[in-house]
Amino acid sequence: MPSFQTAAKAALADTQQRRNLAHATATIRGKRAAVVAEVEAWEELRVAGAAAKDEVLHHLPHYLEQLEENLTARGATVHWARDAEEANRIVVGLVQERDADEVVKVKSMATQEIELNEALEAAGIHAWETDLAELIVQLGHDRPSHILVPAIHRNRAEIREIFLREMGEVGRPAPEDLSDEPARLAEAARLHLREKFLRAKVAVSGANFAVADTGTLVVVESEGNGRMCLTLPETLISVVGVEKVLPTFADLGTMLQLLPRSSTGERMNPYTSMWTGVHEGDGPQDVHVVLVDNGRSHVLADPVGRDALRCIRCSACLNVCPVYERAGGHAYGSVYPGPIGAVLNPQLRGTGSDVDKSLPYASSLCGACFEACPVRIDIPALLVHLRTQVVDEASDRSVEALGMKAAAWTFADHRRLEAAQRAATVGGRLLGDRTIRTVPGLGAWAQARDVPTPPKETFRQWWRRTHGDGAGADGTGTEGTGTDGRTA
Repeated sequence: MPSFQTAAKAALADTQQRRNLAHATATIRGKRAAVVAEVEAWEELRVAGAAAKDEVLHHLPHYLEQLEENLTARGATVHWARDAEEANRIVVGLVQERDADEVVKVKSMATQEIELNEALEAAGIHAWETDLAELIVQLGHDRPSHILVPAIHRNRAEIREIFLREMGEVGRPAPEDLSDEPARLAEAARLHLREKFLRAKVAVSGANFAVADTGTLVVVESEGNGRMCLTLPETLISVVGVEKVLPTFADLGTMLQLLPRSSTGERMNPYTSMWTGVHEGDGPQDVHVVLVDNGRSHVLADPVGRDALRCIRCSACLNVCPVYERAGGHAYGSVYPGPIGAVLNPQLRGTGSDVDKSLPYASSLCGACFEACPVRIDIPALLVHLRTQVVDEASDRSVEALGMKAAAWTFADHRRLEAAQRAATVGGRLLGDRTIRTVPGLGAWAQARDVPTPPKETFRQWWRRTHGDGAGADGTGTEGTGTDGRTA
């Protein structure tokens, strides 16, 4: 991926996408504002949600071991994965051991992060997305552009064309008379997916929350496809990031008030599915949980950056972000777009690539994301923190680094500073009233703003001119000298 700025420039030229995003985010913002305003203790809920997540992050090994113990006691098998490669190897191996050549999937950010679908396809296993928006993205050979609504960049007419063109290639085709009415599009998706639900032996899910003291996994959704995946197949494999743990079942009550209001603008999500291990005669009898690190330990080690692991993937920060609304999600180069992606991606992946170096700058620091975040992640502060890291890790021979070294050398001795000031006045006199439009080496900074014109004289020169030579102009005589003889 190129840098965010390069990708965003191309995205800004897509006027249809910008219209789609503006309409969708404005609608979600309005719904969220209405349901949040109904809760008098909303700020107290935010504080409680943040406290629950912080409790886990400060004692993560303890709660992960407790979760494993309770899952195992209830008949589930727990697997640990250090990175994406290990997690994919575990899941592919489990599917192959069951002689399955396809899986149905519940919407999962974790499986997209580790690129599980690609790993399954490489092993000859078809992975069918069953969430409507994920289905649109998959059939359109596209990439998600939003945490909650991955196909937010598509409108109804585009979705209709995708269904008509692609459904027949991988299963039941869309009706020939399909219109772009939402009800008809949803019906076509249900008919297409129903045969896959009924024949699948293996399902793959993520989890919104994993409760340590009970071993309960939780998925919240709006369509019912998740409930089908979680109950019909014989085998259920859940891929869960280690930060998804909650200490107690009581903490779940707080989160289930925060998440629906912040994500879909609903008081309660239509489907909340919970499962605790294996229950004879009820649901999958072969349950596996893959706990994935994939860089989270690195994030946890940063006392400032670890706050990003509070994230409950509600997407509220995306819906209020003026940068995301105009640039869209693809410019972020990851399954995690928007403000949270701008802080989470560089921490999970490091800042070695152009896109990850640029993401901390993909923000105006307006603060709207912090105000919207249900677990009080101070995203602007994290962005500034990451910008510092990017600068510190830059090459010593970068233009910025060389400029800072030159400034440090100049400011280290008052005689150098005074000489530099005198030299600057020469430029000021030559330029007169003209504006500096660009400066070699300053790049985009100078392209976005005028460079200040150097003054025609320094303060010392002005003092000497107005007070006479005896005043110590240019650092001579008495000017700038204290009673103890030191230079002020």
